[in-house]
Amino acid sequence: MDDVAVIYHNKLGISFRWKNNLPNADPVRIQMVFKDMGFYLLPEEIQHFSSNIQAAKYYNCGNCSSKKSCRNILLRSPLEKMDFAVSAIELEQISDLIEGTLFKLNLENYLNGCGRN
Repeated sequence: MDDVAVIYHNKLGISFRWKNNLPNADPVRIQMVFKDMGFYLLPEEIQHFSSNIQAAKYYNCGNCSSKKSCRNILLRSPLEKMDFAVSAIELEQISDLIEGTLFKLNLENYLNGCGRN
């Protein structure tokens, strides 16, 4: 973990930046790892993914007997031509990871930008 700067994590995954001393590391992109997959995304792509997650939350599992554990929600990924089949529980965990990452990025931007004295 010496090569990464962790931004946010939960029990499903982690978001981090590769440290600058690594070859091919882009300091603007964020590495998101969850569900055994890794995505190397720009902050705008993470924001777009957040919108996709909010749209997927409208799927109603209220009458389902599976207690939100079946993977019947199709979540559009931030990458074109790739979607995920997730459960309502996984959707909440992905949402927490994405929203926590965005919060930390926005806080970092504020503290290093207009929040500086």
